[in-house]
Amino acid sequence: MKNSPLVVLLLTLSLTSTPWAEDNHEHNEAPADTEISLAQQKMAGIKTEKVRTFSLGAAITAPGQAVLNAYRSSKITPRTAAQITQRHVQLGDQVKKGQILISLSSVEMSQAQGVLMENHLEWKRVKRLGRKTVSDKRYVAAHIAYQQAYAKVRAFGMSENQIQTLLKTGDASRATGEFQLLSLQDGTVISDDFVLGELIQPGRVLIQISDETRLWVEARLSPEEATNITLGAKAQIQVGSHTLQGRVTQARHSLDETTRTLAIHIEVDNRDERLHPGQFVSAVIESKQSLTGIVVPLEAVLRAADGDWQVFLEAAPGRFVAQEVEVLRTVGNKTLISGIEIGSTVVTAGAFFVQSEIAKSGFSVHNH
Repeated sequence: MKNSPLVVLLLTLSLTSTPWAEDNHEHNEAPADTEISLAQQKMAGIKTEKVRTFSLGAAITAPGQAVLNAYRSSKITPRTAAQITQRHVQLGDQVKKGQILISLSSVEMSQAQGVLMENHLEWKRVKRLGRKTVSDKRYVAAHIAYQQAYAKVRAFGMSENQIQTLLKTGDASRATGEFQLLSLQDGTVISDDFVLGELIQPGRVLIQISDETRLWVEARLSPEEATNITLGAKAQIQVGSHTLQGRVTQARHSLDETTRTLAIHIEVDNRDERLHPGQFVSAVIESKQSLTGIVVPLEAVLRAADGDWQVFLEAAPGRFVAQEVEVLRTVGNKTLISGIEIGSTVVTAGAFFVQSEIAKSGFSVHNH
């Protein structure tokens, strides 16, 4: 029996459609890759490296608060009763070590300056005469009297340069009791609790200075968490949309009686001034518990269109291929993954550009 023309037509369409379907299927399963020239790689900031096994610690997340770095801070206080006669800096000013901050006038300093100048002259006279002319007792007594007078003026707050300038004048009328308090370090004036003309007592904090380029973040951990933290452990501090890098530099050994937590200090590079004392932050700290495997930078791992994680391998010079991976652990800016072999060359910077180029080539940016 002969087939009708309609049957012949359907059979023909069926036979011719099968290879097309197979070809299309093969096309969809082709590796997602792209060719990128060296010039393009340089322009896009693409970097690659061969992966090796590393250990990545578990992450402990804890609330924290930015505080002054006590090792980079100082307080300016008088050592004798005095009156403030002049202010040389204001709140927020950047100061240098040795810079004049406050001028003071003190009755006790005036008396000490007078005694110093008197003993200085006597000591110069005795030295000029020499041991052959004066007795040992007078020589030693003059030396001791000068040293004690010098030490007293120094203890009251005059710097060595200020003292030497006073002594060089040889003018007793300069013993007015005026002196200046100097900055002990480079930093920022973060407090200046005084007014001109105020009479102040020894030990009163007039100015506080701190180097805020290296702040502390004080994070509080449970005793169990604290046992897994070591000094020098890496930490990331989340400040709004920004992440700052830091290291654990101190750990207290006594529990807070109220919160029953242990405090640790994380030193943070704050040269961009994103962190301010008193600010609340979130700290992610690397613990001693670790996993070993392939560790890549966080920016090397991207989401594919279907939501799976993937990295990009350099299969040949200038040829980049998408490879699906599994994310096992992320700590800060490092990620532990599986799904690629040791020694594979992975895009560690510029992965987004590679992903975009693959997408433009018409591939689905996904490969099993």
